[in-house]
Amino acid sequence: MSIELIIRDKVVEAVEKLYGQTVDSSLVQLQNTRKEFEGDLTVVVFPFLRMSKKSPEQTASDLGKFLQDHVAEISRFNVVKGFLNLVISSSYWLNVLNDAVRQETYGYKQVTPESKLVMVEYSSPNTNKPLHLGHIRNNLLGFSLCEILKANGYKVVKTNIVNDRGIHICKSMVAWLKWGNGQTPESSGIKGDHLVGDYYVKFDQEYRKEIAELVEKGLPKEEAEQQAPSMQAAREMLRKWEAKDPETIELWRTMNQWVYDGFDVTYRELGVDFDKIYYESETYLYGKEEVLRGLREGIFYQKDDGSVWADLTGEGLDHKILLRSDGTSVYMTQDIGTAKERFNDYKIDKMIYVVGNEQNYHFQVLSILLDKLGFEFGKGLHHFSYGMVELPNGKMKSREGTVVDADDLMAEMVEVARKTSEELGKLEGYTEEQARETYKMIALGALKYFILKVDPKKNMLFNPEESIDFNGNTGSFIQYTHARIKSVLRKAADKGISVDYNLDQGIAVEGKEQELIKKISLFPDVVSEAGEMYSPAVIANYVYDLVKEFNQFYHDFSILGEEDPGKRNLRLILAETVGKVIKLGMKLLGVDVPERM
Repeated sequence: MSIELIIRDKVVEAVEKLYGQTVDSSLVQLQNTRKEFEGDLTVVVFPFLRMSKKSPEQTASDLGKFLQDHVAEISRFNVVKGFLNLVISSSYWLNVLNDAVRQETYGYKQVTPESKLVMVEYSSPNTNKPLHLGHIRNNLLGFSLCEILKANGYKVVKTNIVNDRGIHICKSMVAWLKWGNGQTPESSGIKGDHLVGDYYVKFDQEYRKEIAELVEKGLPKEEAEQQAPSMQAAREMLRKWEAKDPETIELWRTMNQWVYDGFDVTYRELGVDFDKIYYESETYLYGKEEVLRGLREGIFYQKDDGSVWADLTGEGLDHKILLRSDGTSVYMTQDIGTAKERFNDYKIDKMIYVVGNEQNYHFQVLSILLDKLGFEFGKGLHHFSYGMVELPNGKMKSREGTVVDADDLMAEMVEVARKTSEELGKLEGYTEEQARETYKMIALGALKYFILKVDPKKNMLFNPEESIDFNGNTGSFIQYTHARIKSVLRKAADKGISVDYNLDQGIAVEGKEQELIKKISLFPDVVSEAGEMYSPAVIANYVYDLVKEFNQFYHDFSILGEEDPGKRNLRLILAETVGKVIKLGMKLLGVDVPERM
């Protein structure tokens, strides 16, 4: 338990014992002591004056004496008007440092057989295009959330739902049949998901031409959109697919496999993975069964054209279509089926969907429909809603081919990392292979940190050049600080300076050292807060604050040049522990940190 929590609890106890009043811990206001006064933490006593019926100074003095008598970590106190300044003993800070340096996974809770099981869905790509920048934010948020939940003691299943059926898939298939001339990833040298994506763009280009020609002949635009030959061909292909036409199914499997092979490469490069992958082509059938059951049981209703709907006006919403008049399903149908299948496969205690905020309504409806169908887990679904990511030149559009492909972006990031590192001379003396691996580590670290440091709920602007900067709030700055710490530890070893982890309890812990240990002591609470808030940004911004604090310490104090062996030993342990916490924190973001740089 952190010293802040200990003090907070003891203040509550003090008020009860001294004044006979029960108070909530939220009433205890704690803040860092101002620099002009002696102390580490300050208790604001004004909220307790009506209970003590004494002056601010006397109330603060009462509380100070109680805390000093009952909290071993408090060595002394002083009172400034209505503020109680508490001095925390050096031995406490040394014990915090001892705990942190000795625990391999400091700040993490252990997963046990009794731990609750959380399933997190992320990525959710379509098989008609490669992954793009928007998918990158989704994947990074999902993967990081899983790591944070594991660090909070949960069992986690990472899952993906692949949208591998529907009219959008048929558009790529039609275009390939019309203009592909048998082209394959092997014959073209084009990555499979990119190749299929090219035909999706080609379809849209030709479709637009056909619409323009029909409009020129006098057809209204809406009618032209329906009668365009390409769209009619795509609809016919979807009909054949649902009828399980052998040739259509074979082409569908072939082109989807090209995409899956491409996705696998991108996922590996990005450093994300999954424990279980579901496919819409399978789960939509389970969804249709549930919708038809709901129709039979009077939960849903059918219109004259045969379509099936849910009346959600009682929940303050509208009417939602679940099956079209031709019997084909919608996304909601598929998500009902997927949810049912997942809870059949796993004993899930919590289901979390990592999906953009444009789908807020969708998941609100999904939760209601599952509840109406009698699934207990319906109300417990959580939509991890996040904002969109844009580039300096605006939004991306898949159909028009203006998206930034994930592969292209990662390659660009590696190139930016190479140029920046070479200009700054960061990797001098590296072999070509070492440099290449480090460029990649810097590039992906910059990409991941830049995206994850932003509050997930907010829209964000991504600028590759800004993300790789060895100064400022960037992954590169944090990685460089970790490498700097490792360099100090190597130099100590080279000089024959060994670290004694049995810290001398009599050693004084001074201002900057104490501030660093304070930061370290907060890490377990930060991990817990990130888990409660579902926010990797909490971790990212903590690590940056820790790194800033260390660099200030490194600038102001010598480590290896310190003549007092006890002090030098303390500072070496402090540096090593900061390095460990940086590594543990960045691991929760999916970011690797280099040993040298």
